[in-house]
Amino acid sequence: MGLFVAFFGFVAVCVVAMVVFAAAALVIKVAFKLILLPILAMALIIKLAALFVIAAVIIALLIPLAILALIFVGPFLLVSLIT
Repeated sequence: MGLFVAFFGFVAVCVVAMVVFAAAALVIKVAFKLILLPILAMALIIKLAALFVIAAVIIALLIPLAILALIFVGPFLLVSLIT
């Protein structure tokens, strides 16, 4: 009888330990998400800002090239309109 009671006591301790382990895992998971999500959001914002800057630089470089192209091609377009 004493062995039977000891076995059920051991089972009860194991169940409590599993519940504590599951609760600790849940707390660690939530804390990890709370720490990791802002870092990921900042990385995404920085990446989008870098892409925006790259696009702005490309557009800023293309505008003078378009002006130069119009300066050199403009006379040829006028000649083609006349003839």
